[in-house]
Amino acid sequence: MRNIIMLSLLLITTQHKASASKSVTASLKAKWQTTPFLLETSEFIGEDNNEKFWQFVDTVKELTVYKQGESVRSYYNLIIKKANQFLTDLQVSLLKYALSLRFYSPAVHAFQQIASHEPPPKACTAFVSIHSQHSCNTKDIKKLLKSAAGRPKPYLYKSDHIYPGANKTDVPVAILYAEIGTKKFSTFHTVLSEKADGGALTYVLRHFVANPKQQMMLLSGYGVELAIKSTEYKAVDDTKVKDSKTIINAEDDENDEVQGFFFGTLKNFHPDLQDQLGELRKHLVDSTNDMAPLKVWELQDLSFQAAARILSVPKFDVLKLMRDLSQNFPAKARSLTRVAVKKEMRKEIEENQKHLSETIGVHPGDGELFINGLHIDLDIHNPFSILEILRGEARVLEGLHNLGVKGGEHQSTLLKLPVNHVADSYALDIRHPAIMWMNDVENDPVYSSWPAGVQELLRTTFPGVIRQIRRNLFNLVLFLDPKEEKSVELVKLAQLFYKHKIPLRIGYVFVVNGEDEIDGFSDAGVGFYRLLNYITDEYDLSQALISMASLYNRLDEGETLTTDTISAFLKSKFPKANAERILGAESEYDAKRKDGALFYRKSGLGALPLALFNGVPLSSDEMEPNELESVILQRIMDSTTAFQRAVFMGELTEGTDVVDYLMEQANVVLRMNPFILNTDRKYLDFTATPVVDDWDDTTMFSFLDSKDKTAVMAKKMKYFTNYDEDGMSAVTMWIVGDFEKASGRKMLLGALKHLIASPGVRVGVIDNPSGRPSEDNTVLYRAIWASLLTQKNKAAAEFVRKLLREQSNQLLQQGSKMKDLLLQDMDTDAFEKKFNTLEVNFVRSQQLFCRDVLKLSGGQGAVISNGRILGPLEEQEEFTEEDFQLLEKITRSGSADKVKAQVKLMKMKPKHASDLVMKVDTLLTAAPKGEVRRDVNFLQNIHSVLQLLPRENEVFYDVVAIVDPLTRAAQKLSTLLIVLSQVVNLKLRLFMNCRAKLSEMPLKSFYSFVLESDVTFLANDTVSAGPVARFIELPESPLLTLNMITPEGWMVQALRSPYDLDNIHLQEVSGAVTAEYELEHILLEGHCFDLSTGQPPRGLQFTLGMSRDLLMYDTIVMANLGYFQLKANPGAWTLRLRKGRSEDIYQIISHDGTDSPADAGDVSVLLNSFHSKIIKVRVQKKADKMNEDLLSETSENKGLWDSIASIAGGGSKKNDEEKEKDNVLNIFSVASGHLYERFLRIMMLSVLRHTKVPVKFWFLKNYLSPSFKETIPYMAQSYGFKYELVQYNWPRWLRQQTEKQRIIWGYKILFLDVLFPLAVDKIIFVDADQIVRADLKELRDLDLEGAPYGYTPFCDSRKEMDGYRFWKSGYWASHLGHRKYHISALYVVDLKKFRKIAAGDRLRGQYQALSQDPNSLSNLDQDLPNNMIHQVAIKSLPQEWLWCETWCDDASKVSAKTIDLCNNPKTKEPKLTAAARIVPEWLGYDNEIKHLLKTIQEDTTTKGTTPSQQSKGHKRDEL
Repeated sequence: MRNIIMLSLLLITTQHKASASKSVTASLKAKWQTTPFLLETSEFIGEDNNEKFWQFVDTVKELTVYKQGESVRSYYNLIIKKANQFLTDLQVSLLKYALSLRFYSPAVHAFQQIASHEPPPKACTAFVSIHSQHSCNTKDIKKLLKSAAGRPKPYLYKSDHIYPGANKTDVPVAILYAEIGTKKFSTFHTVLSEKADGGALTYVLRHFVANPKQQMMLLSGYGVELAIKSTEYKAVDDTKVKDSKTIINAEDDENDEVQGFFFGTLKNFHPDLQDQLGELRKHLVDSTNDMAPLKVWELQDLSFQAAARILSVPKFDVLKLMRDLSQNFPAKARSLTRVAVKKEMRKEIEENQKHLSETIGVHPGDGELFINGLHIDLDIHNPFSILEILRGEARVLEGLHNLGVKGGEHQSTLLKLPVNHVADSYALDIRHPAIMWMNDVENDPVYSSWPAGVQELLRTTFPGVIRQIRRNLFNLVLFLDPKEEKSVELVKLAQLFYKHKIPLRIGYVFVVNGEDEIDGFSDAGVGFYRLLNYITDEYDLSQALISMASLYNRLDEGETLTTDTISAFLKSKFPKANAERILGAESEYDAKRKDGALFYRKSGLGALPLALFNGVPLSSDEMEPNELESVILQRIMDSTTAFQRAVFMGELTEGTDVVDYLMEQANVVLRMNPFILNTDRKYLDFTATPVVDDWDDTTMFSFLDSKDKTAVMAKKMKYFTNYDEDGMSAVTMWIVGDFEKASGRKMLLGALKHLIASPGVRVGVIDNPSGRPSEDNTVLYRAIWASLLTQKNKAAAEFVRKLLREQSNQLLQQGSKMKDLLLQDMDTDAFEKKFNTLEVNFVRSQQLFCRDVLKLSGGQGAVISNGRILGPLEEQEEFTEEDFQLLEKITRSGSADKVKAQVKLMKMKPKHASDLVMKVDTLLTAAPKGEVRRDVNFLQNIHSVLQLLPRENEVFYDVVAIVDPLTRAAQKLSTLLIVLSQVVNLKLRLFMNCRAKLSEMPLKSFYSFVLESDVTFLANDTVSAGPVARFIELPESPLLTLNMITPEGWMVQALRSPYDLDNIHLQEVSGAVTAEYELEHILLEGHCFDLSTGQPPRGLQFTLGMSRDLLMYDTIVMANLGYFQLKANPGAWTLRLRKGRSEDIYQIISHDGTDSPADAGDVSVLLNSFHSKIIKVRVQKKADKMNEDLLSETSENKGLWDSIASIAGGGSKKNDEEKEKDNVLNIFSVASGHLYERFLRIMMLSVLRHTKVPVKFWFLKNYLSPSFKETIPYMAQSYGFKYELVQYNWPRWLRQQTEKQRIIWGYKILFLDVLFPLAVDKIIFVDADQIVRADLKELRDLDLEGAPYGYTPFCDSRKEMDGYRFWKSGYWASHLGHRKYHISALYVVDLKKFRKIAAGDRLRGQYQALSQDPNSLSNLDQDLPNNMIHQVAIKSLPQEWLWCETWCDDASKVSAKTIDLCNNPKTKEPKLTAAARIVPEWLGYDNEIKHLLKTIQEDTTTKGTTPSQQSKGHKRDEL
């Protein structure tokens, strides 16, 4: 009975507590309408596999009919069920997570946007576009196809869904815009897929929903913070907070009450309920939102106490408790001070921290996450990028699982193998006797005075100076045909390098005619070579090559070498020489003439002339004689850096042969075959386990998908082998070809010859006959296969090598029987029996594999090396023995040898082991290149590590989290780990990385991370509105400010909230505070460089638009990293240089990361994800504009920024704007929160009252409240000013601030050069809480005497404040010297001068350096320009331009031109009180604004529109 009483009391208490609490909710919606789950699901499936995408599309082609009869939940489940046919259980979990994130919604909407610009024909639910002609009817397709040839083909994007039909390139392209699952789609799809299969067209599908749901789509994957604001200066009217110290007291005084319970008394009455009463008391203490400040000694151990509390609960509750404590820490802090910390736990944490610091560089308090050893940087990664990582890992993990590597040590080791991915540039080994070296830097006397030590590389020099070191660090090899015109200039240039003592070893390979009957009188190349040998014989090779340069000097530009020139040169230089003996048919100087040509042919290099720098071939553009000099010098500078690193790391020492060191690098090969070294690589997928594994039933085989076909091939394949000593093969090659053709036979013969000298290689053979397989066209292949099935390896290989020779083929053609070609040591009976009974069905299956998986036509060849496909090979393309050597080297150096070593430890049968090596190597090398995986281990894990084991016999992710439970990382990570554990099978280790001796509150905010593992539904089976951040049971006393913490590249704005989100005071709120935000833009970011200078083109402007409107947004390129950003949203965008000076002076040369060809002038970019897109653009000045400077123009072209239309709707015409431009007063200000917006309106009114010139206000949009943005158009209309809202996202590369006030300060000073159009010459910043009493035109017209900006110095006339003037002593006094410290409440900026001297870039650079120290720049907007006063001069404005009572005496107030409501550190008087007391006119302004706002409210209630809505046609409202 007593238990029931106690439980009731507990329930009553907690219910009363909950009902009394206030809450805050925040949500974020997309700017576009909700997209159907079915289309998002198709994108999920299509991302991995185009084949499965189309199979899924076929399966669901009329699925939407079920929408009507089913609930939303049932329809969703039906979509998941259909997707399950093509996905594994793990992939289905990831799909659900992706749908809850709406991960693929931007991809679907991007196609919707493209469709809207076609535009769709009226009343069409689906339509086809064939070369820009549209139709809603399938009957019109034939007619549109006929006329298509006369119209240009449409541009296709990388993410387009192209139907895998006949894949012809010379056919029309039909783009279907339709919604998958609808009847109309099904009709079109049937017709188009048939035509695509028949080779009549290329069929492309793009999503198009004819009638999208008018429903908002709430997003997730972001954080919301309620930060506790300092109320030192009472920026709002606070009601007095009661001191709550009486509620919770020390635990040892049991007689004091807790929430009405006297526990001392209760324990005396009920001694048998001691434990339960203790639990109840603990619960009440915990749930008390006691916000009284903690003493310093109570703070010290909080992190360890939180860890102890977290690890004291059952392991499956640990993450939830960590989330609760970290995200609600300010309210939980006091309860943690009572937690005891065990010595064992403290000791274990310290030991683990020491180990982590030594092994992976993690320090106490750091938050780190590792997934399968991959480091996930929580500052960079977000739930969207983590989903991509999970998907990428799933491919590898499921692959290994399917291949039989299931968890445990082997999985971990294989995952962490270092895979040498594709090198950016391969080098040819230049240690070849065919190269004739003109000089040797190490040994030639001419260089003897130079130092020889490699340590010289580390000696400092002036930038651009080439170090003269007596080592062959830089080697240039020229491959030349002496007769070619280009050779003349190249030899002259090489001679120039030699003459000027550039530390470059120069070598030549002369490629001349090798025919024996050709002599030096009939061929200039042969004559040149023989003359060279003669001079070498008489003197030495170096002298001979130097003489050759003087031979070429006799030729004028455009001339080529002739036999007459050679004869004349010989006669003049060596008059006694016998020309016949040197140049004639019986020449004694013809030795090794063929060597150069042979080396050139075997090297696989392209067309002559060619140059190799340290073995790396130069491109044809770089080979231009006028370019080559600068290219070589640049290469020398670039490789110097690499050598310096090698010396510093001890890789290159004094005893190292530099050339050997260079030639032993991983990227050095013996042959340059671009086909093999190509960076764009395709791989087979060996991870399937097919239900049927027989290839004799061709019909059954034809129904298998690509993965299953590949698995059958791998299982049935037989091999010619040359095993390693362990009986295993590291490299498996499949040779594909038509062996009735000479090219097919030659390629297989080359592979088998290579096999003889290559232990650890095996070769399989696949037939791909030109016609339908029959006994006649598969004779050779059936003989090969029969020998593999019946003979021992050595005999089979020997027989097949004989069979492949041309004389054997001729014998067979002449009627010889196969048995006549058999070798003596073969089992002839077994062979003949098998050969004569082999059916050709399996060859038909092989041909299907070639067609469907390898994408080969009949008769085409290919080579597959450990799953990597090299093909198709055309008949004339050779694949030689040298190519097989190169291919083996590349395959082994990837990961094959490392995988083999690991598989060897598994103790498998050699055949199975070789198969596994091939399959695992394919899986690992096909995976995208990622970071190095790290081994994270803890010395002990009993007291400080949570360990959760995965479900057995399932694929699992190995996750290690290292976190201090009282950090922002814990606030984010706790939710993330909870969701991850719901999505995937986790092996989790969570280490409490606590900080000791805290001196301040570790967290000063409440936090919610908005993330769900699946789509949520309501009780009535309808889908919920979406995820929101909910804060419940918040304490009412603190003043809170709401911050949205979103992924990089998101521009978010507050859309609706009647509350002041900057100053949330729950004591003044009844019920819940709701805030609705909108993802207004996803950024397109980029870096731009001038190709000529390598520098960013400062002031260059780009425009971004869509096909219908090419000028929607503008931006300016920064000098810092050439950075620019543009606002965008999902869809297809076009980037261009802005019309005017940018387009006149510059042109776009190339670009990366875009969706158009690299050299296209108009840059197309498809934005189709929640990630901002980052591109790289290279520009160059036009030939006739080389000496022009973008920023030197005294006045901008008229109308340059006409495109940026004000949303003010103040109807001035363009011509008026042009006239007024020079006279406009541009005022910039920032404000956040309703109080400062109230001040801002009053400041604006005071500016307008004191000037007669036109005024344009510029406001930072990022932090304005919805109510301000709604009312500003009315105010603009009433008072006749213009305004513009400017926006800029803090660049990711610039150190972030976390506190809202400091972020706003940053925006005041860090982005002045890019916030405003180039047409704005001067801008005046005025603080929101300022009142203007003079005409600011005076300040605008003030001469700044060459400084880029002018600030007012702080007053020093109010003597009683001397103790607060921090700039009068210490650092500031010594730094400023005789200069004054200036206040940032008012300043004028000459933007032309500011940009000209790159002031913005300098300020950002200094900010980046200083902000490393969190204690520096305490007043960021003020300290930064004052700190930079020596580099960026400040013009001190006359004192009357800024008066503030805190620092200026009363006598100077009379002459004040502006009054600033500075905070007073002595009195801490609230702003509102101070304003009414100090500025007599302030109340009048305030009442006038209040009256205006009341009028606006009445107006909108009756009319329902605002000026901004009336002028909604103007989309380009900000820069």
